[in-house]
Amino acid sequence: MKGLAVVLLSLAFTTGAQAAPRNLHWAGSWATSPMQVSAAEVPPASVFKNTTFREIVHLSTGGDYVRVRLSNLFGAGPMRITSVHIALPVSTTSSKIEPGTDTMVTFFGKQGVTIPAGAAYVSDPVKFDAKPLSNLAVSFHIDAPPAPETFHDNSNATSFFAHGDQVSAARLANEVKVDHWYWLTGVEVGTRQQDRCVVAFGDSITDGWESTVNGNNRWPDDLAARLQANPATRDVCVLNEGISGNRVLLDGTGPAAMARLDRDVLSQPGVKYVVVLEAINDIGHLARSGDKNQADVNTLVTHLENAYQEIIDAAHARGLIVIGATLTPYGGSGYDKEGGPMYQAAWRKLNAWIRQPGHFDYVVHFNKATADPSDPSRFAPNLGARGLLHPNPAGYQAMANAFNLNWFTK
Repeated sequence: MKGLAVVLLSLAFTTGAQAAPRNLHWAGSWATSPMQVSAAEVPPASVFKNTTFREIVHLSTGGDYVRVRLSNLFGAGPMRITSVHIALPVSTTSSKIEPGTDTMVTFFGKQGVTIPAGAAYVSDPVKFDAKPLSNLAVSFHIDAPPAPETFHDNSNATSFFAHGDQVSAARLANEVKVDHWYWLTGVEVGTRQQDRCVVAFGDSITDGWESTVNGNNRWPDDLAARLQANPATRDVCVLNEGISGNRVLLDGTGPAAMARLDRDVLSQPGVKYVVVLEAINDIGHLARSGDKNQADVNTLVTHLENAYQEIIDAAHARGLIVIGATLTPYGGSGYDKEGGPMYQAAWRKLNAWIRQPGHFDYVVHFNKATADPSDPSRFAPNLGARGLLHPNPAGYQAMANAFNLNWFTK
């Protein structure tokens, strides 16, 4: 009889004890765009065999229940994950977790899950007190993941991995640090009210290049903090779907924006608003290709304007509000030196299209917020980072401050 009780208790835990109320609303609280590991980043096959990953992410909104999304989008075969846990991290720079917060996550009532090639799975709900703007440690153990690995390159956050199954360890033993997220692409929270998410769709300036590693001061992070500080918008989540080096029209660093729109934007749980900040890399790559004339540049601008309209139309078809973001300055950068005035004119023309009434529902003037008043083609001296292509943390804050929070109450 005692053995039967133990079996029944185990079955209750794996199949029903974590069941969430039926009236919960689910929305993303954190997300990142999946990418395929490049040839330069591919690790030896033995590196990730029998390995625990502990990845720390920064939530935008909170909830009483949590689900995590793991992706094998680019894997050539199935990926076996033997266990997944979540916990509160001690800090963003350590693999240590707070005592008493380690919580097992299941998939279909089971401790492990096999994710087919090309698929992404969302876990069962687990009761967990996730606070807005807090950090969450997601730990998972894999036997031998298929190549190529699915990851996000520029995390600007430290992840940890170590050999053996250490998902519930207070700190990973013999850990290795990397500034990437592997296989983890989303965290969702369940709440009684229906949250509304902003999806930040862009390139490195959305991804947070030149933000502070482990500082969570990309402009989407800063926007999430502003939304939380405003009582009327505390139910608005922010999901960062930026990829450093991303282009609108062509694959390169990650799939092109037009190729990933459905997956990374339109399919996000709870999405209501989309902020579009893409095209600076399309301009820069054409400049770098050399031997181009004015007709080539004009054609690029037309294609980008058409792509913007495709994004707007697709989002409107889902009932979403689309916010166009003017392209930030890039004067003095490598792109500018390689392209010159012809490409600066293309940049101005695209910004004029974005600002023109009848296209986007709203326009956030990132260019104006970050430009040097004496030379609008360049960042203000206190807002630009080295290389003059990206904002620094103060520039990212200026971008977040440029939003009218009333847009997110409609």
